This record gives sequence, C-alpha cells and structure tokens, in this order.
Amino acid sequence: MASIDLIGLSKRYGDVQALDDLSLSIQNNEFFCIFGPPTSGKTTALRLILGLETPDSGEVRIGGRAMAGVSPGDRNVAMVFQNLALFPHLTARRNIRFPLEERKVPAAEIPRRVEQVAEKLHITRLLDKLPSHLSGGERQRVAIARALVRDPAAYLMDDPISALDARLREEMRVELKRIQREVGHTLVYVTHDQEEAMSVADRMAILENGRARQIGTPAEIYADPNSRYVANMLGSPAINILRGTIDDAEFASGGTRLKLALPQRRQASAEFDLGIRPEAISIEAAGGDAMPAEVLRSEVLGGYTLVDITTGAGTKLCASARGFRSLEPGQRVGLRIAPAGTFWFDPSNGERVRAA
Repeated sequence: MASIDLIGLSKRYGDVQALDDLSLSIQNNEFFCIFGPPTSGKTTALRLILGLETPDSGEVRIGGRAMAGVSPGDRNVAMVFQNLALFPHLTARRNIRFPLEERKVPAAEIPRRVEQVAEKLHITRLLDKLPSHLSGGERQRVAIARALVRDPAAYLMDDPISALDARLREEMRVELKRIQREVGHTLVYVTHDQEEAMSVADRMAILENGRARQIGTPAEIYADPNSRYVANMLGSPAINILRGTIDDAEFASGGTRLKLALPQRRQASAEFDLGIRPEAISIEAAGGDAMPAEVLRSEVLGGYTLVDITTGAGTKLCASARGFRSLEPGQRVGLRIAPAGTFWFDPSNGERVRAA
C-alpha cells in the first residue's frame, strides 16, 4: 500500500511531447483514473510509474521514495496490460503462479495465495483451463488475478477492459471497484472511456497533450469544469456549446436569446461560448413563457429520452429528458434551462469564465 507522486514529469519521443510538466498526487488506497483521448499521455504516465521509461525531467515517488534508478522489478507495482499478456501455453493457475515463482515465494505458500485470489475473483473453476478456452471476460479476470496475487504496493491498469463487449465492461467495472475496496491497495487506472472513469474513480485527472487539465472527483469535475475541453470530455450525450455575444443583458447566439446569469468579465460585443448540459434542458408543452422550439428527433433509451431540438432562430440543442417521452419530429414544445447546468467559456482559449 503506497501513495504515488508524479512531480513535474516531462517525456518527449522525437518531435512528440508525450508528457509536459505533469504533476499528480495519488493517495494511499485510492482508485485513481488517468483519463483522456488517445495521445494525451495516459500510457506514458503509467510506463514512467512502472519504470519502463525514464523521464526527461521530473521524478516519480512511490510511498515517498524517489524511483530514479530503481528497476521495474524493484518498484513493487503490478501491471495489467491492455492486451492481457497471458502465456497461451500455461493454464490459468500457472499464469497466476508465475509472478510468485519469479519472486521466489516459498513453494508451500503459492497454492494458498492462488486459491485465495481465484476465490475472490470467482475463477476457481477456470484454474486448469488454457487461455484459449476462456472467454474475454474470464481471461481478463485471470490477468487481474495474476496482478493481485503479488500483493504489491500499487496496481497499474492500462485500459484493461476496452476489448470487452459493453455489458461485460459494465460487470467488470463493478468487479474492479469491489476488488479494490476489498484489497485496500492503491489502483491507478488508465482509460479513454468517460463512463468507465466516472463510474469507478475516487478521483481522476483529465489529460490533454501531456498536461493535467483538471483533477478531482468525477462529481466535482462534472459539476464544475474549469475549461471547455474538460466540459466536453465528461457527459453523455456531450454538452451543448453555443457561441454568441452578450446583448442588452442577454446571451444572443444566431438569433436565439437566453436570459441567464452572465459572465463576471464581459465587454460590449465580446464573444463567449455557453455550455449547456443536455439534462439542464427541460421540455414542456409549447406556450407560456417557455422558449419556443421544435423537435427534430427523439430516441428513447429506457430510463431517459434524448431529444434533438431547434429553437425558432435555428439553434440546435440536445436535451436529455427523464423517462419515456413521446415526441414526434416537427412537434412544437417549450424549453427551460436550469442555470446549474450552464457554463461560460472564453472562446479564445476555452478557459472557464465564472458567472456573476
């Protein structure tokens, strides 16, 4: 069990700046997600923690100890790779035993630890099967068991369930969270799937071009993004972004006018990007003082309905309505926007501008 600190890490591969002065503090026993799109530096950060790469500058500390010059084998961290890396000619049992044998664990101790971790992951019945005879989810559990059996200071996981189908990914997310709570170890989890990151992380870092754009709990970041990039990265469906100006104490975008709490910093005719979460848009019957709009398309997805709408001025928005909503293309409706789900951004750099 250990904390992990990344202090000013930079790493370049030729002309590509993979990490740029990245600093993170991961707490002991924390489930921490490093989240971002491809090429944002997620896997590079993991490889530096593991010791497979050497930083150009900065340092990695595990349990307060600087890792400069410490080999991967001596860092006492276990890695689950995206491709699982199971030995195809060894049974599940022998795959799980392998790291214990490599570390000269007493022979009498190995069977007990293998059975213990297999029971925790519900794979006891699979121990004598080869990887080729296992499903994708079963192979994933074997790979995780091989990491857990070592009892390391921390676990590192590089997008380990991306190859599974959607339903199995949901099951594995629940399992990973349960396992981490039971073993009580630090877990650093890399993913490009925002649902995955939000569902399992105690805290998360959102990366862009090798830099951490925001760090916090998923709920904190979702409710209070510090940039347009961060707001776009979290939420399904994605946040609506409208560009417009402040005119006569209203936001005007392509003929659509909204009365909202306006940005603190503003000048006449200055442009702003307004972000509106889909769930902040409520749809009601047309008329009254609600904003007039027209339904373009609706899609019922069980517990909620996605609705594409256009205002009278032609501005398109996506709304997420709870429950089953029977809405037809061309139907006239009224819209209301909850202020808590709206955010102002500077269009020149995407940074958040607080409302008054």
